Amino acid sequence: MSAASVVASVAASAPGRVNLIGEHTDYNGGFVLPAPIPQRTYVELARRDDDRVTVTSRELGARDDYTLGGEQRTGRWIDYIQGCTAAVRTAGHALGGFDLQLRSDVPLGSGLSSSAALEVAVLRALRAAFELPLDDTAIALLGQRAENELVGAPVGAMDQMTASLGVPGFALFMDMRSQASRQVRLPEADLLVISSGIRHDHAAGDYRIRHAECMAAARALGVGSLRDVALADLPRAAALPEPLGRRARHIVTENARVLAAVEALERGDLAGLGRLFAESHASQRDDFAVSIPAIDALVALATAHAEVWGARLTGGGFGGSIVALARPGTGPRIAAEIVDDYARTTGHSGRILLAGPVPTDPSDPSDPSDPSDAHHANGAAHV
Repeated sequence: MSAASVVASVAASAPGRVNLIGEHTDYNGGFVLPAPIPQRTYVELARRDDDRVTVTSRELGARDDYTLGGEQRTGRWIDYIQGCTAAVRTAGHALGGFDLQLRSDVPLGSGLSSSAALEVAVLRALRAAFELPLDDTAIALLGQRAENELVGAPVGAMDQMTASLGVPGFALFMDMRSQASRQVRLPEADLLVISSGIRHDHAAGDYRIRHAECMAAARALGVGSLRDVALADLPRAAALPEPLGRRARHIVTENARVLAAVEALERGDLAGLGRLFAESHASQRDDFAVSIPAIDALVALATAHAEVWGARLTGGGFGGSIVALARPGTGPRIAAEIVDDYARTTGHSGRILLAGPVPTDPSDPSDPSDPSDAHHANGAAHV
């Protein structure tokens, strides 16, 4: 920390997320069904009396700094912080310099939204330290803006919305076009989240290509986004030149699967939800081409267990993690067997991130480390 005087300090945090179903639908204006996970990113912010920002990351063992107003893309981890301050300033809010310390339990590049957890935690700290008039939805949208504009990743807002609005023990059903949302209680079942050990990067080429292909498919169909294509119009969408036809088919059918998954959750049909997981994974593998052999192996190993209702790739793909739904009480044993078999058959080292009931917390969905968050309504409508 420099000699610049510290005038205030705050702490904040935000969770990672697992997407139960609804992959790549968010930037197409569609439906998603993510849930927050226990792993979180934590930040401590101390205000300075100048315009410098210094950031220290425990996990990366790194330190970097920049000047407010001089944010520019570097291709390094600091861009996520720069993106947040640039987004806040562009939205018309005043900031001063600060020293920031980061630590995180959310594994990087595992499809569990480590970047959104970081962005929301940083923005929550900025809100508290500089008394910014931002509700939780505004926080999420600023996080998305940071990642879209300065980081350069063309992501939708699902991850940031979940980190900002998610409630432990509930899935967040969202219509990404209207930003309407409602909480759906998770079932009495074990949820398995297992990392493949293979990192992905949403700012890299493959994710950008899928985004561009979806935009091209929408233009070819004469619609604003693939959300506007109904199931009845699927034959016309699927008939587009390859690979656009398969990309469109995934988005259209995935939107339908999200709606069906919400209904299955609400009526307690876990076998039906498991079938939707399996269909979603097949669509991601065959139509959207975002799975890889290691992920397919994890899914196959999970679904080989009779106690598992279904499993699928979760996150943007090209690595990351799987999510599986299993009978209560079986999760820890099954997850350990999956990881052992995965290492033996593929040579990769998996990591168990969740294996059991999703922890619930009856408190306010705002950041528990910042009591002032209770005064910020989430601003979301209901679907």
